[in-house]
Amino acid sequence: MNEPRRVCRTLVATLAVLLSAPPLQGQQAEDQKPSLSLRVTPPVGFTPLRARVVVDVRDGSDDYADFYCPQIEWDWGDGTISESGSDCDPYEAGKSEIRRRYSADHIYRQAGQFRIVFKLKQRTRQVAAVNSRIEVRSGGGGFGR
Repeated sequence: MNEPRRVCRTLVATLAVLLSAPPLQGQQAEDQKPSLSLRVTPPVGFTPLRARVVVDVRDGSDDYADFYCPQIEWDWGDGTISESGSDCDPYEAGKSEIRRRYSADHIYRQAGQFRIVFKLKQRTRQVAAVNSRIEVRSGGGGFGR
């Protein structure tokens, strides 16, 4: 009779340890580098075309150090580059939160296919980038304004 009770106690103790441990998947997501996704609206249009670009930072830790307070670079593919940065408090692990969305508008005045590149930088080092294409057709008479 003692043997079944001992087995039951051992099983209950093992389950308690397993259930109290943090999930591995959550730990991996916290240590994982966030990823970027870029959406261009509209992806095709006529000159002059006002394009709206939105970059979302997905997954990863909310306090991922390389993504905290970055310098931003938008390369519009037409010879124009826009840059910006912020003055932020020093990074603190577990407290500093990364920004999850960036957006900008750009007007294309000439027809062509252009590659839009978004970069996150820490000083001169690129920490992440994402790109997409846009097609601008001539002669729209003001579509996309």
